[in-house]
Amino acid sequence: MTLDTRIEAFSELGFSLQNYIESKNSSSNFSQKLTNILRSAELQNAWFTQDQIHSSLKDWAQALTKSNLNNWLDPYVFENLSKKRVAVVMAGNIPLVGFHDFLSVLITGHTFIGKLSSNDSLLVPFLAEELIAIEPGFKSKIEFTKEKLPEFDAVIATGSNNTARYFEYYFKDKPHIIRKNRNSAAILDGTESKEDLEALGDDVFKYFGLGCRNVSKLFVPEAYDFDKFFKAMFRYKDVINHHKYANNYDYNKAVYLMSSVKLLDNGFLLLKEDLQFSSPIGTLFYETFSDESHLKQRLEEEKKNIQCIVGAHKYGEVDFGKAQHPKLSDYADGVDTLEFLIQTN
Repeated sequence: MTLDTRIEAFSELGFSLQNYIESKNSSSNFSQKLTNILRSAELQNAWFTQDQIHSSLKDWAQALTKSNLNNWLDPYVFENLSKKRVAVVMAGNIPLVGFHDFLSVLITGHTFIGKLSSNDSLLVPFLAEELIAIEPGFKSKIEFTKEKLPEFDAVIATGSNNTARYFEYYFKDKPHIIRKNRNSAAILDGTESKEDLEALGDDVFKYFGLGCRNVSKLFVPEAYDFDKFFKAMFRYKDVINHHKYANNYDYNKAVYLMSSVKLLDNGFLLLKEDLQFSSPIGTLFYETFSDESHLKQRLEEEKKNIQCIVGAHKYGEVDFGKAQHPKLSDYADGVDTLEFLIQTN
């Protein structure tokens, strides 16, 4: 397959997803099968609600256009690449979290070997089947396993800080990308509009806060008034109706209260002053800063723990409401996946 053939196939997959999103009651074979897969995925993992999966599918439908793919790939040189077998150890924290690696491996012409997460073992394989139906040349380029990885030449693995140490040892003799725990932060200075703060709510609550690009930490000026923030968050109050989220919120609140921890609470979100970045479900950590130089120093100290920073352009690299809507060129942990796949030549 040529690069143009691969681009054409993925853009057609995006078109199929767009048709599904725009007409969920479509009687097409693809729509019926995808609807069934979505139901099965929610039964497999209760965090994967229909709304959350549809949100992910919508983002990928918008990303997988011929124009977006060409713009993404344009800076790279794909000539004379020797084809490799690339293993991808996939996470399962949010729907289709491993799809970018799937796309990257295949668009560069390599063979994709996916080790599926038990929390998300249905969605990517289904889209792979559809991709093969669009372009049968992919059939020999895609493998999935839930067991030990078969022979491979390079690996991309995503996991916790603990599993990353295992990955570093196990894959030390292969070209690799090893991703660890990261979290995202938002910077507020008190001048944000209601619309800004409501958009920030999407960064906090989308996928129940389980993604590395979800905001789990706020940086605010000293004596910041959280009243406007909580009023803006109220539009997301229905999150507490999800039983797993509610259980986590209740548990964390009880633990904090028993420890006499000072909290701010609006009934579905806890705010706790804390220097850490990785807050538990239903909780946002916050930290105050005295001036911009203090803030910049703090962010530099924690650079290795931060996936992205949300805020006004003066502070953040990502606009409010866009944290979980990354571009194709927004690589996890800041490591250029395509460049890695090209250099494994």
